[in-house]
Amino acid sequence: MRRATAVLIMILAVTFGLPGPAFAIANGEPVPDGKYRFSVKLTMTGIPTSTGGRRNSACSGALVSPWWVITAGHCFRDANGVRVEYPVADLTTATVGRTDLSGTGGHEVKIVAVRQSTTADVSLARLERPIRDIRPIRLARHAPEAGQVLRVTGYGSVTSVSPVPESRLRTGQMKVVSLTDSVVGLSGHAPQADTTPCPYDSGGPFFTESWRSGPTLTALVSNGPSCPHTLVENAARTDNLTSWIKSVIR
Repeated sequence: MRRATAVLIMILAVTFGLPGPAFAIANGEPVPDGKYRFSVKLTMTGIPTSTGGRRNSACSGALVSPWWVITAGHCFRDANGVRVEYPVADLTTATVGRTDLSGTGGHEVKIVAVRQSTTADVSLARLERPIRDIRPIRLARHAPEAGQVLRVTGYGSVTSVSPVPESRLRTGQMKVVSLTDSVVGLSGHAPQADTTPCPYDSGGPFFTESWRSGPTLTALVSNGPSCPHTLVENAARTDNLTSWIKSVIR
């Protein structure tokens, strides 16, 4: 769980409609147009609150098949904070393949269904129609190793202080420092030692890069200290969920 200061920041972030821990890239760098097109911005409008009102929110994710987006499980929670298998907002829209959200490229598609992992902070969101012209990210089948460098992308803020979502996809690199059955521990690597996820980007993909096989998904942004930081970021593992993911997207 986060420190008390981080919890306070996230409570204040309700102004921006955040439903839970959600983080983006502090001290990262803008993504060039057309790169990492599998990256997804999830926009939720009209989420029920515990007081009977409505609020808006956002998460990030990645396209894993023409019909499905993978993201953090806590991005779909009811008014009581319970993870659910349906879109909680009046409208949840996936923007896919649009590096600059102020532009018109890529696709905007409604989310119509959700499936939750029972072992990690991971969910799959089904699109109303398939996206055929963007290659989904590959799924890893092997656990990351200590010292391995992973790249992360996201559309969130660049700081936990008065966080405001970025309109352009950002990226950075982090290094694996620990591993459990459901969590990958990571520390900042590049462009700076405190390059880390920040508010508004839960579900952003952590992935390896290879000129031969391309980007391969290993984990998702899930939880961590206030950003930027040089401590350990806790990402939700996906490599050991590949069989479950494939069973859902088929």
